[in-house]
Amino acid sequence: MSSLGVKGMVWLLAALALAVLGGCATYKPAPKVFHEATIQPYRLDSGDRLRITVFEQASLTNTYTVDQAGYIAFPLVGQVAARGATLPQLEGVIAQKLRQGYLRDPDVSIEIDRYRSIFVMGEVGQPGQYAYVPGMTVLNAIAVSGGFSTRANQRDVDVTRKINGEILTGRVPITDPILAGDTIYVRERLF
Repeated sequence: MSSLGVKGMVWLLAALALAVLGGCATYKPAPKVFHEATIQPYRLDSGDRLRITVFEQASLTNTYTVDQAGYIAFPLVGQVAARGATLPQLEGVIAQKLRQGYLRDPDVSIEIDRYRSIFVMGEVGQPGQYAYVPGMTVLNAIAVSGGFSTRANQRDVDVTRKINGEILTGRVPITDPILAGDTIYVRERLF
């Protein structure tokens, strides 16, 4: 092989190495707001099922699901915006709407009956949609989805999360907590 061929080959290998390393930098470590979201009060979104109790009003006490548009259909008052609200905020909104001509002093209590699902993709035994349990970590979610595949990167994963209406993706260690609605992607290891 001529020296020009060797130099050309070296340049080609260097370009490929830069391309591979550049591809590894596609996802950055999770921003600060990403981690702060795990210690904030829970925010409702589509798919959450709520147990709403109105004291001494059995006909209003029931389970209600936050629909795709982010609303719950509540008797007497109609559609109530729930997306992005905390439980105390939604309790206040429903109580206020019930005060407007329906009940004198409504006592509304809300608890989560079922959290929205999480999604686990990539190098796991059974990628798919799974039930979220409060306090879950990335590793718990991977265990529920059949564990790591033989080709999985077992150190960190990419998590996609909706924060304040914005969808963010960050790379986190497998010990990090997750939130309802998160999508976890387990990458293939390089070596």
